[in-house]
Amino acid sequence: MKQVYLVTSGDLRLSANRVCWPAQAELEARLTQVFADNGCELIRAFPVDEKAEHGFISSQRMGMDVFRNIPADAPLVFATAAWQYTHHVLPGMRSHKGPILTLANWSGQWPGLVGLLNLNGSLVKAGVRFSTLWSENFTDDFALHGLREWITSGNVTHDLSHVALLDTANLPAEANALGQKLATELLEQKIILGVFDEGCMGMYNAIIDDEPLNRSGFFKERLSQSALFARMRTVTEADAQAVRTWLDAKGLKFNTGTDEASELTDRQILEQCRMYIAALRMADEFGCDSVGIQYQQGLKDLAPASDLVEGLLNNPDRPPVKSDDGRELYAGDALPHFNEVDECAGVDGVITNRCWKALGLDPSTTLHDVRWGKPYGDDYVWLWQISGAAPASHFVGGYAGSQSDRQPAMYFPLGGGTLKGIGRPGDVVWSRVFVEGGAMHIDLGLARVITLPEDETEARWNETTKQWPMVSAITEGVSRDAFMARHRANHVSIAYAGSRDEALKALATKAAMCSALGISVHLCGVHV
Repeated sequence: MKQVYLVTSGDLRLSANRVCWPAQAELEARLTQVFADNGCELIRAFPVDEKAEHGFISSQRMGMDVFRNIPADAPLVFATAAWQYTHHVLPGMRSHKGPILTLANWSGQWPGLVGLLNLNGSLVKAGVRFSTLWSENFTDDFALHGLREWITSGNVTHDLSHVALLDTANLPAEANALGQKLATELLEQKIILGVFDEGCMGMYNAIIDDEPLNRSGFFKERLSQSALFARMRTVTEADAQAVRTWLDAKGLKFNTGTDEASELTDRQILEQCRMYIAALRMADEFGCDSVGIQYQQGLKDLAPASDLVEGLLNNPDRPPVKSDDGRELYAGDALPHFNEVDECAGVDGVITNRCWKALGLDPSTTLHDVRWGKPYGDDYVWLWQISGAAPASHFVGGYAGSQSDRQPAMYFPLGGGTLKGIGRPGDVVWSRVFVEGGAMHIDLGLARVITLPEDETEARWNETTKQWPMVSAITEGVSRDAFMARHRANHVSIAYAGSRDEALKALATKAAMCSALGISVHLCGVHV
C-alpha cells in the first residue's frame, strides 16, 4: 500500500487550537478512509498532543522538527479545517522533494479555507510546486477525481481558462490614459506604507520584498506596535470621547456590557478610539499614505482589538482627528488601512483610492477573507468576511445599519469592538495583489453583492462568525472551483462602483494604472 504523510498547522494560540481541534480530527478521519479506499495509507507525521488537547503544529520550530522525520521524497498531504500559521510548515515544504497536496474541508465553521489559501499563496510566492483540493466530505466527483489524479501523477489539473493576461491595447482609450496618468503621478510622488510590525499570523504571502515594491513606487516605513501603544497613552480622554460621540451620533450601535472578560465595555471602546487617533497622528508624522496594523500578536496582549480603528480609517466619512498643532488629518479622505498588515492589500488600497477618487466614486476599500460559500437559487453565493471590521459605507444603512460586537475572547483576551454589517447590494471590483517569481501581480474581476433573505443571512452568519461583517457576492465569469484554484491569497479586496458600466470603467482604469506601475495584470472572468 502506497504511503502518504499528513501534516497540519494550527494557530499560535492554545485556546484557538483546542476549540478547532474536533473539526480537524473529523477531517483527518475522513481523509484516512478516502485515501485507504484509493490504495494509500495516510500516515500522520506526528502524534496528537494529549496534554495540549490538539494535534496541530503550533510553532515554526515544531514544524521544522516534524519535517526532519518525513522522508524527503514521500507524497505529502497538508490538511486543514481551521485557520493556520503558514510559517509553521513552510520551511519544511520549501525543502520537501515529493509531491505536495494541500486540502481543506468546505466549511464555514472555522476559517479552514482561509488557512488553505494563505498556505497556497505562500507556496506560490516561495516557488514551491504543489496541488490543491477542497470538499465538504470528499465524496463528490470533483474531489475524488482530483485525489486519484494526484495519487497517480503527483498533480491535480484545474481549469484556469477564466484568467487572461491584460493586453493594454484592448483597454478603452480614456481609461488607459487616466490609469497611466495616475501611475506617473504616483511614481513621481512615491508612496509610504506604514507597517506596524510585519508578518501577521504567518502570512508570508502578505509580505512584499522591498525590491519589487520599490520598483512600483511604494516604500515601507517600518513602525512598531509598541510605539502605537505608547502614542495611545498621549491621547486625552476628551479626544477619545469625541470619536465615540461622533459614532453614536451616526447611529452605530455598540452592544455593550460590564464584564471585561466576555463583553464589550465602554472602556474598551474608548481605548479603540485612542488607537484610532494615535494611528492617524503617527501616519501624519511619518508621511504615510496608508498604514497596516498587525494586531493579532503582541498588540492583542496590550490593548483591545484594532478592528474598529481599521474600519473607520478605510472610510472618508469618519470621525475627524486633529494633529497636536491643530490640523485636521487626512481631511475628507480615507487613510487606507491594510488589515492584518497585508502589504499586498496595502498596495491595492492605495491604487484603488487614487482611481476611485479620479472617477468620482466612493474610495472606501476593504479586504475580506475568502471564508466560505454555498449555492442559493441558481447562483453560487460567496460569503466573504473580514475578521473584525469594514467601512460602514459598504453596509446596508451605513453607520446606522452597523453594529459593534466584542471580538471573541479566544482571539482577543482584552476585547474590543468590531464594525460589522451586511454588505449592501451593488457592483464591486474585486482584486488581489500577489507576489510570484519575485514580481508583483494582480488579479482583477467583477462581482455583484446581493441581498439575501433575512433567514438565509442569519443562517450563514451562524455558520461562520457572527461578530464579523459579511458580504454575499457572486463572482462574474468565475465559478467556485475556478476561483479557489487560481486565488493566490486568503484575502480578496473589494471596492464598490455605482453600476456595472462604472465598475468596468473603474476596473479598466485600475488595470491600466497597475500595468503602468510594472504590476502584471490578470483579468479573471471579464473582458475590457
